[in-house]
Amino acid sequence: MYPSVSVIIRGYNREQYIGQAIESVLAQTYTDFDLLVWDDGSTDKTAQIAIEYAKKDRRVRVAACDHRGAVKSLKAAVADTFGAYLCWVDSDDLLSPTALEETVAVLDGDTSVGMVYTAYQLIDTVGRVKGHGRRCRIPYSKDRLLLDFMTFHFRLIRRSVFEQAGGIDPDFRCAEDYDLCMRLSEVTEIRHIQKPLYQYRVHPRSISHEMRLEQVHWSREAIANTLKRRGLADRFEVDLQIRERFSLKRREPDG
Repeated sequence: MYPSVSVIIRGYNREQYIGQAIESVLAQTYTDFDLLVWDDGSTDKTAQIAIEYAKKDRRVRVAACDHRGAVKSLKAAVADTFGAYLCWVDSDDLLSPTALEETVAVLDGDTSVGMVYTAYQLIDTVGRVKGHGRRCRIPYSKDRLLLDFMTFHFRLIRRSVFEQAGGIDPDFRCAEDYDLCMRLSEVTEIRHIQKPLYQYRVHPRSISHEMRLEQVHWSREAIANTLKRRGLADRFEVDLQIRERFSLKRREPDG
């Protein structure tokens, strides 16, 4: 019999953080889950670290694969899971101990809800909390989701609804979760737990930092696609404005 929840951690060269991410999942108060760690062709010790956890806990599986990129690897990982509910945790982030328990309770309690998401906190490279994420302060609205990605981490999704919405679009290079959430909003009810149950790490090597301009481009694509699906493309178009801001910082002394 399959666990009710499938958790995915996808990682690429995350040896610094992968162990902490895995431990945060294994520390869940809700225990009926399996964890698939999908290593996307890392050249560091990410896969080896994950394999050590799999040796100690039968709930952990490791898939060490050729490098495909974040979106294609996530799509492949989802196809290799079986739980009625599914979620993913970025390999540099942390899941709060009651995250699964509290989100599962929402989906178990109301079959009309196909996705539940939580508030989140920002943490730095060493795990210090830097504040609450601004996105989750925005009240959820299917229409406002067109412009504000408030359904940010953490999300638990009913698999049947995930499949109904079409799953992950492999044509996206990033912002695939924004695209998915907008399609989910069109086929199911979405609920927000206004409690920070996820810790989102901000650091220079994060995908959101390294691929910022690409994320803007693909977010625009997701919005444009949504306008077409909703029959609004003849009335609205996406007006993209990028404003760069520069600052100076003191150089570190050589040596």
